[in-house]
Amino acid sequence: MTKKSNEFSLQDLQSNPHFHRLPPPLPPSHLPSPGPCTCANGSTLLKNVVPKNQAVELRKRREKEFQQHKARVLARNQLPSKTACTCSPGSTQLKDRLPPDSEELFKRRAKELQQHKARTESVLSTRLYAPSNSPLQYPIQGFKVRPMTPTFIPGLALHAEQRSNYTVSLEVSEGVLRTTIPAKGVQVIVTGNGESRLMVESSSLEALNELLADVSYTSTIYHIHTGDLATFQFEDHEAVFPITIKQPQPPVLYDMGTDINSQVTITTKTFLRYPELNALLKTIREFYKDIEIIIADDSMKPEKIPGPHIQQFIMPPAQGWFAGRNLAVSQVTTKYFLWVDDDFLFTKWTKIEELVKVMEANPELDVLGGKVGGDQFYFSLIYDEGDEVEGGCMYRKSRRRFHSLPGYPQCSVVNGVVNFFLARTDAVQRVGFDPQLKRLAHSEFFMDGLGSLMVATCGHVSVSHQARQKHKDTRLYKAFRYPPRSDARSKLQLHFFKNHLKCIKYG
Repeated sequence: MTKKSNEFSLQDLQSNPHFHRLPPPLPPSHLPSPGPCTCANGSTLLKNVVPKNQAVELRKRREKEFQQHKARVLARNQLPSKTACTCSPGSTQLKDRLPPDSEELFKRRAKELQQHKARTESVLSTRLYAPSNSPLQYPIQGFKVRPMTPTFIPGLALHAEQRSNYTVSLEVSEGVLRTTIPAKGVQVIVTGNGESRLMVESSSLEALNELLADVSYTSTIYHIHTGDLATFQFEDHEAVFPITIKQPQPPVLYDMGTDINSQVTITTKTFLRYPELNALLKTIREFYKDIEIIIADDSMKPEKIPGPHIQQFIMPPAQGWFAGRNLAVSQVTTKYFLWVDDDFLFTKWTKIEELVKVMEANPELDVLGGKVGGDQFYFSLIYDEGDEVEGGCMYRKSRRRFHSLPGYPQCSVVNGVVNFFLARTDAVQRVGFDPQLKRLAHSEFFMDGLGSLMVATCGHVSVSHQARQKHKDTRLYKAFRYPPRSDARSKLQLHFFKNHLKCIKYG
């Protein structure tokens, strides 16, 4: 290899007299340990508090849940967009729906966006390019450290032609680097040990690589999820690799138990529609006698809903659709909940077990919708982040799906579904339902969850829809059900600020 040509071939490497003495792949001790942790003195061993007659099955279910948890926590990288987005034809320009003299609103939105970026972005978003034909060996993916915890950097090595002297440097910005102090007589010079820039110089390539194998990184500031970029240099060769700094998070696992009653809770929100609600409950009990049902009720004059396995939570009057959803979902203790409207009816095709089966086979899924009255409503969200000034472009496109769910041709991956869906409790609780949206709200939940919720729809599980009834509260219900145009305008203004959107289209 010559510097002028900057070429470094496999033949060059194999002809290197030092090639056979280069360090082998690092032993497991140089990686974060995947083995058992050491309990602190005085710790309670939790396996000892598990009833002996349940221990075997409980451990099996826990292991299954943990494997699903691992499958779900793979990092999802956010791809930056720096240019203004183009609104789809027919989009609503949200700035046109703002009140006059909105200059301060724009300033507040810009400030909030910068704070959002500070919370969600780090140097890990930086694009890195692998140098061609470089003699530097380093980790390119997966190097993760706990904050302020010394961790060996795996795979550091130099593969170079024979020279009289070798000098490499490693530099970071959010931590310090350390390596073994060479013994007297060893022809190695270490500069900057315990600092942010470490330099190792030696006339022996083998000795240099032995010290590189012992280089550790320690972040100097506690942060639960951030990163650093390490710059690795040798002569005119330079490489940059990412270091993920992340506090390990205990998983939240749900014991699935042995039947549907320990796996799913049915949730609904009601307002002035007790005849419809009672009809729904009657059909639920025809098929699921003991399943738990949670009702959020913000009616003007609440009526007690009797019966076993029913939890009715009374809210202040007319708090709204999403506030009720938040309350109901906050009380769920099972792994999944099934959302239904209070005017649905269960039928022989309302097989919750089938939805659970699909979700369990695809642990990366968060929400799985079905059909309502024969209608399998679903949509995709086409979103471009746009620039920091004008904001993003959102297009909700009905009946658009991405592809079939592997192994389930009757199911498809989408971005949003109808008001009949099975969902992972913890995933939905993290996104939440914006209580500012009282009456005009559904797609907005999926917009808030875009990028964090995996959604699919299936056509083989359905629920029926009741015919409209007339009763003593019908007129009052309609007054709330069909809000004035000002509510629609308020929702668009909310999108402008909260979601940093320039335009939105419903198609």
